[in-house]
Amino acid sequence: MTYAPFDLTGKVALITGGNRGIGLGMARALAASNASIAIWGRKQAANDAAITELSALGVGDVKAWSVDVSDELAVTQATAETISSMGRIDSCFANAGVGFGARSFAEMDTETWRKNMSVNLDGAFWTMRETVKHITARANDGDPGGSIIGVASLAAIEGAARNQAYAATKGGLISMLKGIAVETARYGIRANAILPGWIATDMTAAGQESDVFNSKVIPRVPVRRWGQPDDFGGIAVYLASDASTYHTGGTFVVDGGYSIF
Repeated sequence: MTYAPFDLTGKVALITGGNRGIGLGMARALAASNASIAIWGRKQAANDAAITELSALGVGDVKAWSVDVSDELAVTQATAETISSMGRIDSCFANAGVGFGARSFAEMDTETWRKNMSVNLDGAFWTMRETVKHITARANDGDPGGSIIGVASLAAIEGAARNQAYAATKGGLISMLKGIAVETARYGIRANAILPGWIATDMTAAGQESDVFNSKVIPRVPVRRWGQPDDFGGIAVYLASDASTYHTGGTFVVDGGYSIF
């Protein structure tokens, strides 16, 4: 008999920042596993391209909303619209993020701090809070279960020089998820964090184009390459599936072995 839990037919996955990078890599695998996909992204053209690509991969519906997660009202409205249109949310991937640093910690200004905080932590908080409200209400009506996933970063657990604001948001995200895991387990909700390493996305474009970075840093990755967005497909499907119903409060490091070398 085929192991069935990785078939996501009938489940709805919300992915913020799901129209490119790691978010799109996760969305591809979720769609190919027959989940219905709700994409939140700020750029409509990228949303439209994601809908076209993902719709060809599985049997689920694919829809997208233009949402700025740093706007609380936009998040609450988009959550209501997503639930109304898709019928439910089973898994929420709080993936939308920015990465602003400075020449040094001493030179880091408050604007840099706020820009990181508004998307990476405030936006994740509002997104996950609204989804938890929905899943909790479902549970009280006799339909428990759901998965909350936050995409953090190795910066949360390593010393991120010149990127302390970014690192602080990702460390805070992990702590928030652990609290969600403990509080909401009674409703069948599990909450976990994914910590990417050096992944080839728009956010790391400068590193990808740097001969020094590629000769000094990437060789320290035991797998000997940049990570790719599609490397996150497997963990996304696992966390959205019934295979992970007893796995909560975890931190999944996906870095090609960089952090242990």
